[in-house]
Amino acid sequence: MRILVTGGTGYLGSVLVEHLLAADHDVVALTRSPESAAKATRAGARPLLGGLTDTTLLEETAAQADAVVHTAVDYFGGEEAIAAEAAAMEALTRGAGKAGTGKPFLYTSTNLVYGLDPAHSRDEEAELPEPGLQPFKLVGERLAREAAGLNSVIIRAGLVYGRGGSLLLTSLIDAATGSGAATYIDAGDNSWTPVHVDDLARLYLAALERPVAGTYNAAGPHEFTFRELAEAIAELTGTTATSITAEQAEIAMGPMAALLRSSARINSHKARDTFGWSTSGPALPDDVRSGSYRVVSP
Repeated sequence: MRILVTGGTGYLGSVLVEHLLAADHDVVALTRSPESAAKATRAGARPLLGGLTDTTLLEETAAQADAVVHTAVDYFGGEEAIAAEAAAMEALTRGAGKAGTGKPFLYTSTNLVYGLDPAHSRDEEAELPEPGLQPFKLVGERLAREAAGLNSVIIRAGLVYGRGGSLLLTSLIDAATGSGAATYIDAGDNSWTPVHVDDLARLYLAALERPVAGTYNAAGPHEFTFRELAEAIAELTGTTATSITAEQAEIAMGPMAALLRSSARINSHKARDTFGWSTSGPALPDDVRSGSYRVVSP
């Protein structure tokens, strides 16, 4: 298949492109700079120089593709993010749906759409809180579901990790190195279910090859607590795992503190049953302590 991947040289996108090429797909990677275009070429993809604001380009290229995977994010928060995502999604789905053949359209969402309330259901069919933590993702999901002529698959991923990546993890590692302490909040017993980037890429591949429209959580089998993560970071960086109070966290981190105090556990039974998906990546604390994150630790 000829597959258009937005964000094809980003963290998830570059790993996905690698998996798609290994499966003998023809990949067109949307890239925002000549440097990113060169990276896509070295990977074996065909670069398409442009951004999510180039709606005519997006529509035309999506119409020519056999499938579209939207992983790119150019913005964070606010009305501008909502408008930008809406315009990009309208162009991509309009182009991809022109043939009316039900071509696969994969939309990358996040488990953060469920919000921070631990009592809120994280089942794929649950009603989502609005506007939520990432309202532009709610808009993107809606446009993917409503798109005509497409087989739209929405993937709500947990924290993506592996290959030394993920901005959250690398930021926590840098903070521990700079301060001499890997911190967690209060008891640090709040837990998340993350997904390894290679496992997530394999889910995309399975969904492209046998698309079944719907919304799917994507997480691995291993939960981690933030105390376990802090202890792994401390071992990696030669620092000390240290508890701080919620008040100290809010002063130091602002709104991020609420996220780092939350629990975000999801299950992926639906994705496993539908696509025959399985995971094999290492547990996140193990990967941080002695795996791929050793290369990003100073």
